[in-house]
Amino acid sequence: MSIQFFEEDRNIPYFFRKKPVYECIKKILCIESNKKLEFIHIIFCSDEYVLDINKTYLQHDYYTDIITFDYSTTHIESDMYISFDRIVENAQHNSVLLLSEIHRVIIHGVLHLVGYDDSTPELKKIMTEKENYYLDLI
Repeated sequence: MSIQFFEEDRNIPYFFRKKPVYECIKKILCIESNKKLEFIHIIFCSDEYVLDINKTYLQHDYYTDIITFDYSTTHIESDMYISFDRIVENAQHNSVLLLSEIHRVIIHGVLHLVGYDDSTPELKKIMTEKENYYLDLI
């Protein structure tokens, strides 16, 4: 079982604390999934890095805050690429703390891993409610 953080071309912010995020991810998996955790890699990178991944692997030509690759079969296995640039912009746009936006994006990625979808307004509402619930636990 491993949750690891990596820096690609952006540093993990100095104020970011891993332990509360570990605990939140474990809680989400315990409540929302019957799969065991094998690994989740959370990689901080730039807008351009995430855009390149989006174009190369998903054929999408736009910026996004997170791309979650789900390799899960019987266990949770994932790489999550997080655009720190996009998170900064989202935090400013939504008038929220940067740390809160980082947490929200990570929670969002984990919720995708346990089966939540945000492809319709109704599903997005459910997912946002779940994000808010888990965000309150950090």
